[in-house]
Amino acid sequence: MTDVQKTPKHLWIIGIIGLIWNLMAAFDYLMAKFQVAAYTEMWSAAEQAYFTSFPLWVNATWAVAVWGAVLGSVLLLMRNEWAVAAFAISLLAMLLNTLYSFVLADLRIQDVAGPGALAFTSVIVIFALLLLHYARRMRDAGVLR
Repeated sequence: MTDVQKTPKHLWIIGIIGLIWNLMAAFDYLMAKFQVAAYTEMWSAAEQAYFTSFPLWVNATWAVAVWGAVLGSVLLLMRNEWAVAAFAISLLAMLLNTLYSFVLADLRIQDVAGPGALAFTSVIVIFALLLLHYARRMRDAGVLR
């Protein structure tokens, strides 16, 4: 008898959806950080000013949030228990970044992007919470090792 549990199909579905979602965030991050003209020209002058005004610690939290989530998704697909830590660190960085964006910044995201910024950010945070919760459940069930 073996203690290796078969990978449930829902792990593949959620893992792939999570990876695609987080790779879209990574694409956005790279386009913004490398200031790819075809991408940033779609932004208003206020949005360009906002995204180029981040202090170092905000750029760091953005990077940790994005790449931690990508790593978490890959680790989830690999059935590695470190997916939980990657998702947790990513979420913490995301929450710090959100605090800056909505409260601490001189030029706040809601002033630049309007009321939809809160809805969009809420969806991102909820998705991150769900991925973390799912990874914890899979770890506790012995699927992640």
